[in-house]
Amino acid sequence: MSETIRVATKTKEALLRVAARLQEERGRRVDFDEAISHLIMLEDKNPNSFMKFIGSAKGAKNAELLLKELAKERSLDELRAKRKYGV
Repeated sequence: MSETIRVATKTKEALLRVAARLQEERGRRVDFDEAISHLIMLEDKNPNSFMKFIGSAKGAKNAELLLKELAKERSLDELRAKRKYGV
């Protein structure tokens, strides 16, 4: 089952860079779902490795800014879910 999530343009561009890097490493096509799953796995294993991975993505000039943006959007998603579903 798939769902649609809204992200800022900058977040989508950063995620695209992450997916491209994974695609290069794995030698096969990587979609956004796989890229997100990979980032979640990294965060679960070691929060610092997540920052290192994001920071190493080409064009990511400020990894902390990206992480803050991700956290902000996540909070907004959770608020929307609470309003819509009462979760």
